[in-house]
Amino acid sequence: MLNTFIYWLTQKRWLVFAIMVGIIMYNISAPAGLSIEGYRTLIIVVMAIILIIFEPIPLPAVAMMILIMQVLLGIDTPNGVAKSFMSDAVFFIMGSLMLAVAIISQGLDSRLALGIIKLTGNKTWKIVIGFIAISAFLSSFIGEHTVTAMMMPVGLTLIKNSGVDNRSTAKLAALILFSIAYGSAMGSIGTPSGGGRNVIMLGYMKEFGVVNISYLQWMKYAYPILLLEIPLAAIILWYTFKPRQLILDSAVRKLKIHVTKRGSMSGNEILTILIFVFVFLGWVFFSSKVGLGIIALIGVFLYLAFGLIRWEDLNRNTNWGVIILFGAAVSLGLHMKDTGAAFWVADTAINWMKMISDDVSIIRWFVAVVLTGLLTNLLSNAATVAVIGPIVLNMGGDTLVMGFSTAIASAFAYLTVVASPTCMIIHSSGLIDKSDYLRAGWKMFIMSVLVLFIISNFW
Repeated sequence: MLNTFIYWLTQKRWLVFAIMVGIIMYNISAPAGLSIEGYRTLIIVVMAIILIIFEPIPLPAVAMMILIMQVLLGIDTPNGVAKSFMSDAVFFIMGSLMLAVAIISQGLDSRLALGIIKLTGNKTWKIVIGFIAISAFLSSFIGEHTVTAMMMPVGLTLIKNSGVDNRSTAKLAALILFSIAYGSAMGSIGTPSGGGRNVIMLGYMKEFGVVNISYLQWMKYAYPILLLEIPLAAIILWYTFKPRQLILDSAVRKLKIHVTKRGSMSGNEILTILIFVFVFLGWVFFSSKVGLGIIALIGVFLYLAFGLIRWEDLNRNTNWGVIILFGAAVSLGLHMKDTGAAFWVADTAINWMKMISDDVSIIRWFVAVVLTGLLTNLLSNAATVAVIGPIVLNMGGDTLVMGFSTAIASAFAYLTVVASPTCMIIHSSGLIDKSDYLRAGWKMFIMSVLVLFIISNFW
């Protein structure tokens, strides 16, 4: 019995450590200027970060812990936590994953993969650039998580045809899937419709009396950053996850044979495409009124209603753990904002930086970019901009540059599984290790900050 307990303790030492940290923090008084609820929310954040990094328990269990502790620590009522958990954003993630399952079931991922190969050729590095560029372009106009959910089946098709086991294709899988996720994240800065936080910042700029920015003016400022980031991201990912398969001729050949055997497109495949186009147009034109999540669920309903996929297959192949984790992350982000914890963190960081440097311009830029980039890996990007935006625009200086820098830095969500929906979606494939995010993410983060600094000062 003792040996069993000692073995459990060694296996779950980081769980024990997280609990001990939580107990110690709970028995310490809340800092000045921070409410009890806000401080207890920060306790949950610290514990969750420890558990996410070291993963002594499954990530869905971490999500459940977040929801449970929000109630037990008196941060919100059970119904309040439930409402914050099941939002339209969660509906969207759930619907997007289900749409991807339906598309795969009809074999459309193979046809799309072959179309990309025809553009890029069969050299792996060209395919990686193709995935990054296509994902970035698409996510400039529709949600980054939408593009990731749509492109991931395409990437998985190539990976599946490249090797007989996961071990032989581990680096290739990481390379292709991160190309999709990070390409989508980078592209979301391209236009105002690329992400909700862009619209939030535009609203703040209008309230603060900054000149109104048109759709094309936003692209003029943002697209040079994106065009610089695409090749740099390809280089970073290539040398971080350099695969053994430098040419995917075998995978391409298998793909061509597979698509040829299927023959011309069937009626079901055409109907599947038409429904997805309908969903896509709904996202573009009606998401502000109906919601991204509801539109995604309409698409799922239509796939089921027309018999294009069975519920049993949808239920079996949808990663419910990712949905639970995303819902918990959204809930925690909302409570960070509502309890004042997020504002306190930002304000405290600003005061610390004032002690380090009296150069106001450095402090402004650091808050607008680095602090935003770090917070967006803990909160949702929209919640980060909602909290940091008013602070940045009140700090003086060129409010146009500061506002853009904040909105763009909120896309630097590269560091953890829960940093953004794109990271969670590729994690649902089961082919990405938790350590891979930090392994590639810190390089992407520094690169993005440097590119933003250059464009902010010289464009």
